[in-house]
Amino acid sequence: MMADRDWNSQPPYIHEGYKSTVLRGPTKPLVPLKHTLSERTGPVYGHDSLAENDADLTKNGRRGGEPIGERIVVAGRVVDEGGRPVPGTLLELWQANAAGRYNHDIDRHDAPLDPNFFGGGRCVTDADGHYRFYTIKPGAYPWGNHANGWRPNHLHFSLFGPSIATRLVTQMYFPGDPLLALDPIFLGVPEGARDRLVAAFDLAITEPDFALGYRFDIVLNGRSQTPMEG
Repeated sequence: MMADRDWNSQPPYIHEGYKSTVLRGPTKPLVPLKHTLSERTGPVYGHDSLAENDADLTKNGRRGGEPIGERIVVAGRVVDEGGRPVPGTLLELWQANAAGRYNHDIDRHDAPLDPNFFGGGRCVTDADGHYRFYTIKPGAYPWGNHANGWRPNHLHFSLFGPSIATRLVTQMYFPGDPLLALDPIFLGVPEGARDRLVAAFDLAITEPDFALGYRFDIVLNGRSQTPMEG
């Protein structure tokens, strides 16, 4: 059975400023259902199928050249409400390229595609809950939510625990982005929890002569839980 949603840290299902939620958000009280045995114990595809460069988006989409844009390192830990590490969590990351365009057929933004950047990656947390991605800083892009609407630079994260019922989805933003104050998705999160979605620049993660480093820790539950989608 799903735990009650903490409305002090989680966004509402329907947020008027974010138009898509008006159409897809529930309008009736939710009915809690017990998970089936397969949902609680069934294997999740991907934990054991990692390739060498899956966590390095600067390499896994190359077709003979370097991807365009600012290289970054994104690292952190996945922990529970007590700060204890959650090992074996499958993290999947997807994002726009440096020009603000996704490598996807339904993306109609006229910014250029990067033939050397796929925009997706995955890794599994180690025994101490650590994860690490190499990638390109994504660009902002326009969206049709409202007039002159632009999404801030962001990364999408999906987290899978040991079963399909444990999937969580969230977004990571970058510090100092002026679009955060205008973004309905970010503003839909309760004010006191918004900073949990913003990564911290970290010189200890930064690699000399290669890439700036950002720390983004993800808390799965409790009072400091990272805001999640859905």
